Amino acid sequence: MRLFEILLLFFNVCLLSSLFVTNPRIRKLALLFTSGISLLLLVIHLLIEGYRIQLLFLYGFTILMYIRSIINARRTPKTIPNTSRIGKVLGRLVSIIGLIATACLLYIFPVFDLPAPTGSLPVSTTTFHFTNNQQPDIFGTSGKSNRELMVQVWYPSEASTGKYVPFIPDTAILPYLAQNYSIPGFTFQHLQYVSSHSYSESALSSAQTSYPLIIANPGNASSRFLHTSQAENLASHGYIVAVIDHTYNTFATKFPDGRITTSTTDNLFSPDHDYQTERANRNKLGKVLTDDVTFVLDQFQLIQSGSIPSLFKGKIDFAHIGVFGHSIGGATAYDASYDPRITAGIDLDGGLYRLHDRTGLHKPFLFIHSESNFDQFNMVINHHIYTDEEIQRTGNSKEWFIQERENKKLELQQIHETIASGGQVIYIKNTEHLNFTDVQFVSPIFKMIGITGKIAPERASSIIDAYMLDFFDMHLKNKGGVLMKGSDHTFPEATFVTSLF
Repeated sequence: MRLFEILLLFFNVCLLSSLFVTNPRIRKLALLFTSGISLLLLVIHLLIEGYRIQLLFLYGFTILMYIRSIINARRTPKTIPNTSRIGKVLGRLVSIIGLIATACLLYIFPVFDLPAPTGSLPVSTTTFHFTNNQQPDIFGTSGKSNRELMVQVWYPSEASTGKYVPFIPDTAILPYLAQNYSIPGFTFQHLQYVSSHSYSESALSSAQTSYPLIIANPGNASSRFLHTSQAENLASHGYIVAVIDHTYNTFATKFPDGRITTSTTDNLFSPDHDYQTERANRNKLGKVLTDDVTFVLDQFQLIQSGSIPSLFKGKIDFAHIGVFGHSIGGATAYDASYDPRITAGIDLDGGLYRLHDRTGLHKPFLFIHSESNFDQFNMVINHHIYTDEEIQRTGNSKEWFIQERENKKLELQQIHETIASGGQVIYIKNTEHLNFTDVQFVSPIFKMIGITGKIAPERASSIIDAYMLDFFDMHLKNKGGVLMKGSDHTFPEATFVTSLF
C-alpha cells in the first residue's frame, strides 16, 4: 500500500472509533478533528497517488463523516435528533464491515514495487513496431493482414533525472488483463500507478562499445510487460533485452494507431480435442512464434546496419545473442535457438513443441522448472505407474494420458541431447508456473489459489534473475558462471537435477 492510502485508512478507523466515545462533547471534537484530517488526506491522496476503485467505500465514508461532523458542530444538544439504537448499531456495523473490506481489497490488489535491478547501469526503454510483409497473420480476425509485432526494448542508458515510466504504460489493455482471469474489467486499473525502474528513451550507455542482445518471449495470454523486472535486471548488467508481444497470443497488444488486438490462439485448444489435434495445434502456434523471433532478429540486423533508424545502430554485439521465454515462450526460446545467430537460451517452465521435427539442440541451454513441472518429469524418469484415480484427477482420458506421457519422453530425449552441449536443468522449490513472471507481484490471492507457489514473490524473482544473469554472463560475456557450477548456499531453493536428465 502507498503512504497516503495507509494514512487515510488509519484515520478512517480513528474516525469510526470516535463514534463510540460516550462523552458527547469529546465525541463531537474527536469527530470533527479526525474527519478533517481524513478529508485532507483524501485530497492529498487523490492529487498525488490517484483514484482507486478499491477505495470507493473509503472515499464515501470520509466525505459523509466530514459532512456529519460539520452538521453536529453547529447543533446544540437540544437540536440533535434522536436516532434509534438499531439504526446506530446497523450504521456502525456497516462502517466496520466496509473498512475491513477496504483493508482486504488494498491487501489483495496492492500498488506494489517491482524488484529494483541489481546492476550498476541505469535502464531505459523504447518500443518498436515491426510489420512482416512476408508473413500473413493466420491468427488475425480477417486472416488477410500481414503479421505485426510490438517489441519493447530495455537497455543500459546514461543516468537520467526524469521519472520512471509506468509498469504498464498502455493502460487501455488493463481491462483485458482482468478478463484473462475472469474478473471484472476495472479490477486491475490500479496497476497504472505501479512504476517500473526504467527511463523513457534515454541515450544508450557508453560503458561498453557494444552490448549482447537477448530476445524474450512471454507465455500464452501473457504480455511483454509481465517480464519487465527480468528485462530491467539484465539491462542493468549490460544487455539489450527485446521482449516480443506475440500478437494474438498476448492477452492484449496496443499498436501505435490505437488498435488493440486480444488473444485468439486460445481457440486452438479445447477439451473436445484429442491429444494429436492439440499437439498439432501447439506446433502450428509454435512455428509462428519461432518465426517471430527469426523476423525480430532480422529487424535488429537492419537496426545494427542503420537501415532502420535507432540509437542501437552499430551497438549490438551480434556475436553474442541470447534468448529466453516463459511457458510456450520458453519452448519458443528453445525452438528459435536452432537459428545459428543465437548463442544460448533459457526456458522458464515451458514444455517443448515441434519435437518430431528436431534433433537435439547442440548449444548451451538452461531449463529452469517450477516444482510442479519438475515433479511431472520426475515421474516419467522414474517410470511412475499412474492409477486410474490419478488419471481421472487430471480430467483427461487414459488414451490422452498415454500419448502425453510418450510426448514427455521425447521432450526428455531432447533435453538429454542438449545437456551434452553445455545445458543445465534446475528447479526452484515452492514455485509454480506464474512465479516466472511479474504476475506473481500483482496479487497475493494468486498464491492463495495456487497459481503461484508458496515462495515469496520477491525471493522467487531474485533467484530466477540470479541464475538467468549468471548463465548469460557465462555464455554471452565469457565471465561469471559461478552459479552454473552447481548448488549454491545463497539459493538453497534452487536444485540442480541435470544428472537425472
